[in-house]
Amino acid sequence: MRLVLASASPARRATLRAAGICPEVVVSEVDESAYSADTPAALAQVLAVAKASSVAALTMVADAIVVGCDSVLDLDGQAFGKPVDAGEAVRRWRSMRGRSGTLVTGHCVIDNRTGKQVAATASTQVQFADLSDAEIDAYVATGEPLHVAGAFTIDGLGGAFVSGIEGDHHNVVGLSLPLLRTILRDLDVEWTSLWR
Repeated sequence: MRLVLASASPARRATLRAAGICPEVVVSEVDESAYSADTPAALAQVLAVAKASSVAALTMVADAIVVGCDSVLDLDGQAFGKPVDAGEAVRRWRSMRGRSGTLVTGHCVIDNRTGKQVAATASTQVQFADLSDAEIDAYVATGEPLHVAGAFTIDGLGGAFVSGIEGDHHNVVGLSLPLLRTILRDLDVEWTSLWR
């Protein structure tokens, strides 16, 4: 059984590999800026479906299960994806520090063998440390915040700046293993059958 991850995220791939699943990676060509939605959760879901659908349409994955994900940070009802530049990352961190937000990850799984599709979101509360301006500047200067939703990671340099979470840790990395297992079960795919 082939499982294809429609994402360029090394963190998502590493999360699956650590859980015993070795996905093939086919990156979608979806332009995230072309999509909008009424809420951050809806946006994460729309983007996950777009990415999974884009890859699932390729003939090279006609017999595969395709997983698409997208994460956004919900801060006061506003969706924050990847910052466009260092200036935006600094501004964002100055508004986030000492506060909490909700990291929302949309998941969409398409089983090309049956044509069935299931989509759902996972949410995790994230508490950010009260960083100094110097810490924010140093973190942004590493470049890490420019490549991730919400301008932070929990499994990299940014981990020291997350003072707590409530919910699924894997979701903050970008893929909720418990939710993915549930979605696959809804598609009659046993999680353990994907172990390698």
